[in-house]
Amino acid sequence: MFRFWRKFRLPKGTPVEVEKIEAGEQALSEFLKHTQELISFYDGELRLIQFAAQLGTVRNGSMSIGASLFDIYPGVATGEARKAVDKVLATRAPMILNIATASNQGMEAWAFPAADGIGLIEVANSPARRAEAEHNRLMYQANHDVLTGLQNRQRLSDRLKEILAATDGQHTRSALLQIDLDDFKSVNDTLGHGTGDALLKMAADRIRGVLQEGDSAFRYAGDEFAIIQFGKDPIEAESVAQALVDAFKIPFMINEIPLFVGASVGIAFGPQHGTQSEELMKAADIALYAAKGEGRGCARTFNRSMMLLIEQRESLRRSLRLALERRELLLEYQPLLRSSGKVVGFEALVRWDHPEIGRITPNVFIPIAEADGLMDEIGRWVLEEACKQAMTWPETLNVAVNLSPAQFLGGSITDIVAQVIDSTGINADRIELEITESVLLEETVDNLDTLNTLNVLGIRISLDDFGTRYSSLNYLKNFPFDSLKIDQYFIQNVEKEHKSQTIVRAIIGMAHGLDMMVTAEGVETAVQAQWLIKEGCDVLQGHHLGQAMSAERARIFASKAGAPRRRRERVN
Repeated sequence: MFRFWRKFRLPKGTPVEVEKIEAGEQALSEFLKHTQELISFYDGELRLIQFAAQLGTVRNGSMSIGASLFDIYPGVATGEARKAVDKVLATRAPMILNIATASNQGMEAWAFPAADGIGLIEVANSPARRAEAEHNRLMYQANHDVLTGLQNRQRLSDRLKEILAATDGQHTRSALLQIDLDDFKSVNDTLGHGTGDALLKMAADRIRGVLQEGDSAFRYAGDEFAIIQFGKDPIEAESVAQALVDAFKIPFMINEIPLFVGASVGIAFGPQHGTQSEELMKAADIALYAAKGEGRGCARTFNRSMMLLIEQRESLRRSLRLALERRELLLEYQPLLRSSGKVVGFEALVRWDHPEIGRITPNVFIPIAEADGLMDEIGRWVLEEACKQAMTWPETLNVAVNLSPAQFLGGSITDIVAQVIDSTGINADRIELEITESVLLEETVDNLDTLNTLNVLGIRISLDDFGTRYSSLNYLKNFPFDSLKIDQYFIQNVEKEHKSQTIVRAIIGMAHGLDMMVTAEGVETAVQAQWLIKEGCDVLQGHHLGQAMSAERARIFASKAGAPRRRRERVN
């Protein structure tokens, strides 16, 4: 199907709406039969694919499908005109071309992006025509995104108002699809804005590729896009959304590097989910939030229960800001045991006892705290409280505390740790800070410097959830971790799955070869524990060995299980 993507005003003043021409190849052919404008279309290799009948008549039948643009307009082959053609292809922005030849010195053309190539309209070189062409160019720039060539936020708002005004609630309906790119920020931050811009252009092309007849596409902010459908069945919107999700599963190749950036889509229908543009955009945004929350790389349609969840989340957000002040946060401790059965320490796990809802787990409120910039305050409290409690245990026991990636963004984590050590009097080598690989993906050099500073202070550093994300060996080479924690995903069936056994053996062997300790988390059965001990795993953690417990119960548990003699496990 051919799509004429741009909206512009033809030189004689006839308005041509993009929706009228995006009706497919047949409708475009009909348009080209009857228009008096001298229009032609070219593919990405600048070969003629469509032209107006009037243009064929003017040129005495010399127009030939497949002919090169430069054969038809020799004056465009070199110089400024050729540069202008290349610029239209690269920037997707329209321009005026001088198409004059030796025999015809008074001709210009209005060049505009269309499908994968460009379109041209011959324009007589007169002040009136030049003024109208310049007006067209300015209107285009006002309504289109410079980078991708898609319509912009202003056009999105205008178009939503137009279709909602035309929606009657019975026979005519509309759909808004909001699209957000998954993991785009990581690409932009690690590979640079040039790569990010190239990716956004390719993303826009993939969005164009899934559109149906009459659909309109927009880029309204950063890596956020939208599609508007009018007068179609909801099934068609959901079909386009799924096609879009599938299209983004294919890697983007930039500088011969495959980049995996998915798409999440939120769908809302008018007038069912909103009769005003703001209402419809809010509904689509809530649906997009739900798609993100369900693992990303999927499409979700708005429903009222999503609104309830958002309201509950907003209520939690407001309450969380007062949770510390009201002493609603608490710590529980899960034991870490050596293969001998002796307790080596405890991992501190934060909980929230909400006065109305009850116990809230960290996977619910920590993302809220990270998004709202509360992790520095909460993280400091967790570390200080855990160290205070550890001072009541035998001095041979360590305390492990998780660090959020958000705590690294403020740049004050090393100062906080040093202050906690001073205020509590705990030996630094009793503290083990657990980080995930996401810390190392953001601002890698700065974060590695921070970890090295903590290591110099004597703090033990553990790489948590190893094996579940990128698991780059560069991390292990560039920073001397004290230990690796094997994610419970590999432990849950390790006693019977050959692949899990192979992976766990490899991690244990690699870690020991690099002078690191190995902890297995999620140990749920005696068989799993026995297998891990046989394979040389240093420390075990899981419900089979001991569930999370209060600080006082942790002290009693340690006294009953015994503790090893104090020694530094790793010499740097």
